[in-house]
Amino acid sequence: MTVDTPAAARFRPLAGMAELQGLFERTGDDPSVIFLHDPYCPISADACEEMEGVPGGSWVIDVSRQDDLKREVARRTGVRHESPQVFVLREGTAVWHGSHYAITRQAVAAAVGG
Repeated sequence: MTVDTPAAARFRPLAGMAELQGLFERTGDDPSVIFLHDPYCPISADACEEMEGVPGGSWVIDVSRQDDLKREVARRTGVRHESPQVFVLREGTAVWHGSHYAITRQAVAAAVGG
């Protein structure tokens, strides 16, 4: 899977359910950022530009191709799916989430840093 954006190098595609489960099971001080991206949506393209400036990059789920992963994120977080959507995970818990125009590099960076 490729993410057709200039920021593609900053995004690591989630390969499948096992990798997603690993992100939720991860513990430690470093948060994981998951970006649910729809490559056919202009709002999602705007969110890609915002995410480009987030420190450390993020994992990306292509919601047009990975329906099982987007459903699992909704199930594990208890947050209804929207796209674009971003989750910041710490020790298996979503400590921040935003969708559409709430996705700004400042908001995500603050969630990652705090």
